[in-house]
Amino acid sequence: MLTGDIRSKVDAVWNAFWAGGIANPLEVIEQITYLLFLRGLDDVQNRAEAKAAMLGRPIERVIYPAGVYRQDRDGRDVTYEELRWSKLKNQDPQRMFLLFSEFVFPFLREMAEEGTAHAEHMKGARFTIPTPGLLAKVVDMLAEIPLEDRDTKGDLYEYMLGKIASAGQNGQFRTPRHIIKLMVEMTAPSPRDVICDPASGTCGFLVAAGEFLRTHHPKMLMDKQSREHFHETMFHGYDFDATMLRIGSMNMQLHGVEGGDIRYRDSLASGHADDADKYSLILANPPFAGSLDYETTSGDLLAIVKTKKTELLFMALFLKLLKPGGRAAVIVPDGVLFGSSTAHKAIRKMLVDDHRLDAIVKLPSGVFKPYAGVSTAIVFFTKTNSGGTGDVWFYAVQADGMSLDDKRQMLVPEEKFGPVPKATLSADEHARNNLPDVLARWSKRDGPERENPRTGQSFTVPREEIAAADYDLSINRYKEVVHEAADHRPPKEIIAELLTLEDEIAAGLKELEAML
Repeated sequence: MLTGDIRSKVDAVWNAFWAGGIANPLEVIEQITYLLFLRGLDDVQNRAEAKAAMLGRPIERVIYPAGVYRQDRDGRDVTYEELRWSKLKNQDPQRMFLLFSEFVFPFLREMAEEGTAHAEHMKGARFTIPTPGLLAKVVDMLAEIPLEDRDTKGDLYEYMLGKIASAGQNGQFRTPRHIIKLMVEMTAPSPRDVICDPASGTCGFLVAAGEFLRTHHPKMLMDKQSREHFHETMFHGYDFDATMLRIGSMNMQLHGVEGGDIRYRDSLASGHADDADKYSLILANPPFAGSLDYETTSGDLLAIVKTKKTELLFMALFLKLLKPGGRAAVIVPDGVLFGSSTAHKAIRKMLVDDHRLDAIVKLPSGVFKPYAGVSTAIVFFTKTNSGGTGDVWFYAVQADGMSLDDKRQMLVPEEKFGPVPKATLSADEHARNNLPDVLARWSKRDGPERENPRTGQSFTVPREEIAAADYDLSINRYKEVVHEAADHRPPKEIIAELLTLEDEIAAGLKELEAML
């Protein structure tokens, strides 16, 4: 948890960027990402040097070799040593600015060509901090934060990423963290999973999955084989935005995942022969409400469903990427659940008849405000290639712990927020945060939940009924509404009461006339 002091420092730097003419939050985060990356490189070299000194061996991995890197404009030698964070932070602002603009960033770009870890995403690194004063202020702030602690580093970055939510169109890249955590808790990743987000953005889903594994399977990182799997082969994220790749890769690194596979890929246009049937868990909130031309869409996806709609193509992609037995939790617009086109029905029929549809969790329409008011749901399914859908579990989330208007203010204390609160919620607080109840009922979906009446927030529906309803998956299609009891008294009794009332009104009018 970040302290108020650290939050204040981040806010101050954020405001300084805006005052300095950088108004795009993505650009602000990108520039801070470069600085964090640079600090991380220095930390890696420091650890390598300490290890070499302790063992009496040469340094295994040299990032900053001895000697001269280049000469500055005055003909002065600039050494690799001067490009290290530990040296840069002590320079005067003018010298620091010169080193960053003319030497540090070219060095970062050249590292990319050598294939250094994370360096692939630094190929397009641009230095856009406009003044020496602002650069010195940012460097001073980062230097004061104890980034040796993984939780602090991760929380710092998450706090900055949270600011994207107020950035108009940029907010599309960020799924609310508590919704991500709900999906991760419900899918419960295991140490053997191979996890993918084909529209990874800032890598929020992959980060949350990693944190879940650290919490629930701490011994995993003590075993060499499972530790290597965690750092090198477990996490995979694709995006076609270079800025998002840099930000997402840094987010993974700061949360303690050293070698996540975060790479450029247009998921809907590329072929998928190399990663078909590869992943055991997919967590995603892909972009939707878009349309592609058939010519630019991957042929192996069109073979699954003939459509131009991105939300349906992503569903086909998930089925393509999952291995048999693999699970998925993905956010979709409501139209996927009840759309009447041939493609809409075909995808739903596939989920129900060819695989195993596990659950539909309906989200309130304000979850993605202020930048989107679209109504959405989370679809949980398992790829089987042989059917297996039984009773499908439905839950209608009415409150997620925050107001559903553009302000998105917290409605419960922080210790009672999210799907796994630190304190028990009262009945009144449950009405403001349904997420703990979703998680509790999810674990009972094959037991007591099957007995729930369809007038409640959650209930199950058998596969046969869904098929008979033309594979409609909207919760309102099956939810029953409680009607108030009608007045069934005999008509004569009701008429007599009305006549009596009429007499009373007439008498009251006569009294009023007499008074006037």
